[in-house]
Amino acid sequence: MPPTRAVPVTLAEIARIAGVGRAAVSNWRRRHDSFPARIGGTDTSPQFSLAEVEAWLRANGKLGDGGGRELLWPGFEALGSRDEAGMAIAEAGRRMRGGRARPSGPHLSERARKLAAEAVALGEREGARETFEFLLQRWLDVHVRQVSASPRPLAVLMARVALALRPPPPGAPLTVLDPACGAAHVLDAAARAAVEAGARPVSLLGCEIDPALAALAAARLAFTQDEGGSGDEDGGEDGHGGEDGHGDGRVTADVREGDSLRADPHAAVTADVVLCNPPFNERDWGYEELSTDQRWVHGLPPRTESELAWVQHCLARLRPGGTAVLLLPPAVASRRAGRRIRGALLRAGLLRGVIALPPGCAQPHSVSLHLWLLRSPDAGAPPSGGSGVLLADAAASQHAASREGGVDWEALDGFVRSAVAAACGGEGGPPDGARLTPAIDLLDEEVDLTPGRHVSPAAEDGGLRLADTWREFTGTVDGLREAGRALEALEPVPAGGRRPPSTTVGELVRAGALVLRAGRQPPDEALAPPGAPQEDVLPLLTVPDLLRAGGPTGRLSRAEAAARGLLVAEPGDVVVAGVARAFTAWVHQGPPTALGAQLHSLRVDPGKLDAWFLAGCLRAPANGRQAGTHASSASRVDVRRLQVLQLPPDEQQRYGEVFRRLTAFEEHRARLEDLGSRLVRDLSDGLASGRLAAGG
Repeated sequence: MPPTRAVPVTLAEIARIAGVGRAAVSNWRRRHDSFPARIGGTDTSPQFSLAEVEAWLRANGKLGDGGGRELLWPGFEALGSRDEAGMAIAEAGRRMRGGRARPSGPHLSERARKLAAEAVALGEREGARETFEFLLQRWLDVHVRQVSASPRPLAVLMARVALALRPPPPGAPLTVLDPACGAAHVLDAAARAAVEAGARPVSLLGCEIDPALAALAAARLAFTQDEGGSGDEDGGEDGHGGEDGHGDGRVTADVREGDSLRADPHAAVTADVVLCNPPFNERDWGYEELSTDQRWVHGLPPRTESELAWVQHCLARLRPGGTAVLLLPPAVASRRAGRRIRGALLRAGLLRGVIALPPGCAQPHSVSLHLWLLRSPDAGAPPSGGSGVLLADAAASQHAASREGGVDWEALDGFVRSAVAAACGGEGGPPDGARLTPAIDLLDEEVDLTPGRHVSPAAEDGGLRLADTWREFTGTVDGLREAGRALEALEPVPAGGRRPPSTTVGELVRAGALVLRAGRQPPDEALAPPGAPQEDVLPLLTVPDLLRAGGPTGRLSRAEAAARGLLVAEPGDVVVAGVARAFTAWVHQGPPTALGAQLHSLRVDPGKLDAWFLAGCLRAPANGRQAGTHASSASRVDVRRLQVLQLPPDEQQRYGEVFRRLTAFEEHRARLEDLGSRLVRDLSDGLASGRLAAGG
């Protein structure tokens, strides 16, 4: 048998395995002659044998908590093939479930099968689902450009909207279909929401064209079956669940590999709920071979309108009275090529709503994606548009702020559910930013269903908001001017003048002046569901939140955070983003907040360091460049190498006060930019619509 190829790991990966900073690993390499020799890479980016590194860490007592999963992942990544790594993770999940999920196929290499066995053994020690979800998330992160996953809060929102449109009778069976299920984020969320709503049993049907994703989805939903209390021990003859989707347990799952549009493996089944985040802008979706397909009741989708093919496919799979919620790009609501099909859907009373989401809800993050709400008529009932078509602009309902901005999932959930309740005949009208529009009013030449074109604030509300915005704008200008005056007094050190010496964060840690801790990405199980009591929830801040110039978008269970030892920043801690493209540092002043991967917390000894002084020194752009591990914007920043001036406590406080004013100046500047853009938009809309008068 040929020798096993060594799995290479970088210094950064060794740091994650050991639970330390990259600088500590570099220091071990310099100080210990026994540290493993480089097996590849370059002098600046060396690679080492994972087996040798593990042996050295264990021998020297430096294997950190949670190192088991970190030790496991490089082996999967070293398989080289995206598909084989995915299949190996799926195989591990299948074995963890006692082989109940679909086998991943005999084509796995011996190395992949061995890794799957190692994952099973680790799952027995550290939790099967936790280990599987860790590997799945790592795989998705590595292949984020090739695989688009629906974020968990969005998946939950889609499921709750569908169930609000069609509340399941308590104790009645419910079948949920996702014809492009990916890694089953949406189906997993739907199972939880349906069980909470009282449905029993819940049958999950999924189809996915990508073999690796299909296998991963099957393995993932096998765990969901366990949590739902499934009583079907064998999952059907083929390991998928019963043919009709209804087992004796609370949740059964049937995920099959295939092309839903060309050869749907679930063609013989209809569903109560269809949820789908289909692929966008596909040209090769089957236009020629499917031109006479019976699903195109409302018109043959143009070659450039693959999304409208998915819309009609989902409608064709609904039972009478069933509902569908699809995530679609905004152009589907307005492209001229699709106007006839949009008109036909309106005339048939099938399209019940279009909701524009804020940018950042899902890939592509810069786009305001739409939720399309559809419902098939009840058996024997004539087509009806009900009280109108719901058009809601959730994007306009959320104003972006600086660090406190981003997608406020709780507010978004409340807005959408309130709008949907109004559309379903609930008490009270739709919230601001939403309206029920008669279908006849939308059936013009364009049939443009973009919510922003139809939803506008009431005149009196618009005037009130405009006055409030002007007051805030004026106050922000005054604040910017005041902060600027204080900074204007700063003078440069004369040429040849003596500058204070500096030290590093690493030296300050060794001196006991501060404690440095690194955040990590929590597993899905640690996230708090929407609606959880506020006192049981911690906000979760991640690097993607910072890249969108926003605040925490995740929500973490306090109990899970404590049980898993996750990093929580307390007021007064200095937080540093350790990645070049989002590099910054600030004094945390909000509520306790969990920190994700590549975020660090520095807790100072007040007798030795001033927190505002430390944050001000650390956040200097030149400091981040000097401590970066590579030249690219995707490189990491070695926090321990960041420079800090050496000053006595009284001078630190003076510097800290100036840094505090500089932070205020930046916040006022960013706020002024946001308010200015909002004023230009609102004034233009008001003047053009006649809601603002030009005066005499």
